[in-house]
Amino acid sequence: MLNRLWLGFFLVAALAALARWSLGDVAVFAGIVDSLFAMAKLSVEVMVLLFGTLTLWLGLLRIAERAGLVDALARALGPLFRRLMPEVPAGHPAIGLITLNFAANMLGLDNAATPIGLRAMRELQTL
Repeated sequence: MLNRLWLGFFLVAALAALARWSLGDVAVFAGIVDSLFAMAKLSVEVMVLLFGTLTLWLGLLRIAERAGLVDALARALGPLFRRLMPEVPAGHPAIGLITLNFAANMLGLDNAATPIGLRAMRELQTL
């Protein structure tokens, strides 16, 4: 379904460009190429920013995990998560990851929280 939607976007854009060209706008294709390169540049800039930010926070979260901060946070928030998820045993590694995911989301680290959430889901599959 989504593939058809994207195909429709591209076809409408191509038809609009052809219509503008047929009406005498010869610079329409130059504008398309300029926009294409501008968006490619913007994509690389956003990727570098996200990669750097994600690497920093995931590294800090890994250090916190190995230092035992995650377990301490899991113990502190244990009563809350036991009520929210009574099926998960108290000492299960998923509780620490869920707590870490919760903390990352509370800090606004949406992109860093996603891999942690995936790891938590993987741990929950072992139950």
